[in-house]
Amino acid sequence: MTNFFIDPDIRKAHTLPSKFYTDPAFFEISKEKIFARTWQFAAGTELSSTLTPVTLLPGVLDEPLLVSRGDGHARCMSNVCTHRGKVLVENACDANLIRCGYHGRRFDLDGKFLSMPEFEGVENFPSADDDLKQVPFAQQSGFCFASLDPAAPFENFIQAHRTLFESAAVSGLERTARREYEVNAHWALYCENYLEGFHIPFVHKSLNEVIDYGTYTTETFRYSSLQTALSEPLAPLLPEQGWPKAGVEGAAGGQKDVLRNSANDVAARYLFIFPNLMFNFYPWGVSVNVVRPVSPSKTIVEFLTYVSDESLLDKGAGADLHGVEMEDEAVVESVQKGIRSRFYSHGRYSPTREQGTHHFHTLIAEFMNPLSH
Repeated sequence: MTNFFIDPDIRKAHTLPSKFYTDPAFFEISKEKIFARTWQFAAGTELSSTLTPVTLLPGVLDEPLLVSRGDGHARCMSNVCTHRGKVLVENACDANLIRCGYHGRRFDLDGKFLSMPEFEGVENFPSADDDLKQVPFAQQSGFCFASLDPAAPFENFIQAHRTLFESAAVSGLERTARREYEVNAHWALYCENYLEGFHIPFVHKSLNEVIDYGTYTTETFRYSSLQTALSEPLAPLLPEQGWPKAGVEGAAGGQKDVLRNSANDVAARYLFIFPNLMFNFYPWGVSVNVVRPVSPSKTIVEFLTYVSDESLLDKGAGADLHGVEMEDEAVVESVQKGIRSRFYSHGRYSPTREQGTHHFHTLIAEFMNPLSH
């Protein structure tokens, strides 16, 4: 198997080779090497029933799970009966136990085996194998995550971002919309595009008008990265036009104070949690994007909208998410065509603008290499 290498020094590094995106073998390997080892989005703030079935990353992991909220705290477990493999709970419901509709096997809300008809005389029964398998589960500000075999605890993935989630949830978040986009491109190409603001002036003219590209920043963490876009400065006004005099010079003068569109200057914060989760924090709430691989050349992107202040929906960087998505899809699908060229194998990184993409590639190489994790 190929060893992928990304030089930790972005000034020396080359991007992932094109075969990572084009070879179906790498696509299949990534399901277990990357997606089964990371934390996936399981449910959002709409989770309310005692028992909620969840399919973890449909089309990739396709693992039937069950989120149980029996005694004030939530847990996650297999949603497959330990007798003959039937899915236990098909639809969200309220109940005080779990009963298989095939042969009557029962479990408590913790997944512990309770009883089974017609099993008298079976030796070494029941055993721990008859309980439902517990799955690592975590919650943050109403959002739920699960992992089949995590490479690291959830804390290592969420790291320094808890305050960001908590601040967004203070006013209450209500899911108002869900939409799916089909993108004719490899899942990693879609993520790479998200991970840099380098393309904004060239691809997103309307977005570029409301954010200050010059102050756009990217921070990287162990399994995540955070991009911050400040609001585009308003044209500074002179004192005689009604704004405070401090720091403002006349028309023939030098530097002027800059007034921005929002009180805290932040137009948006874009949080990426490796390998495929995007949390976009806007003044009106949070947009969650879940990137679901379908094939080496097709991806489904699920958009979930959680709103705290509807009056701000049509303002700023989060005002036209659909339009921005269409522009992103067009350029990513063009890249999908280009990487198949016999004249392209890899590229280089901008040290000032592509730190997030370099970080993403480094993690892919770490997870995909034979001896990693």
